[in-house]
Amino acid sequence: MNSAAKLVHCNICACVAEQPAVLNKYEVLHCPRCGHHLSLRRPNLQMTWALLLAAAVLYLPANLMPVMSVYLLGKGQPDTIVGGVIHLLQAGQWPLALLIFVASLVVPLLKLITLSYLLISIQRGDSQRPHERMRLFYLTEYIGRWSMVDVFVVAILSGLVQFGNLAHIEANAGTFCFAAVVVLTMLAAASLDERLIWAAVDKNNA
Repeated sequence: MNSAAKLVHCNICACVAEQPAVLNKYEVLHCPRCGHHLSLRRPNLQMTWALLLAAAVLYLPANLMPVMSVYLLGKGQPDTIVGGVIHLLQAGQWPLALLIFVASLVVPLLKLITLSYLLISIQRGDSQRPHERMRLFYLTEYIGRWSMVDVFVVAILSGLVQFGNLAHIEANAGTFCFAAVVVLTMLAAASLDERLIWAAVDKNNA
């Protein structure tokens, strides 16, 4: 086992097996311990960069465009994420305002920065602090799902609060942009083969 890129990890029993040097297009590998199908991940940094850049492009409109419009007695106006946070603070709901601010603004931005850092370090062949970078990667994967909190809130409210001209809530373009940012960053993290973090370490130790 000379190269980290040729190791395959079993998601069921955590066994680490060696990938054959030659593998047919339709050949299926099985775990030598539990017999489960092994999924071979073929690194594609271009795909990860494309997904990440698309998410970065949509990040600004997701936060600048209205995400929700609330109408009471036929009157209302659209609100952005920042506007919603400000309204919550003015209403004294600072815990909810903090939750929305962190989940909607801070987490997606940190995820974009972290994934960019990991991609750049992989492309540069950086062999320093691989354990810390692996922790960053898994942390990014874990917290990414919480960015969908406000999207779920808007979706639920739009479905429940429908009282004709009396009161109703509509989802605006910002919601769809924000949902796209979350999905694209999740796909970018999923497409990044974390074994590449160790490839430079293995190369330097060879």
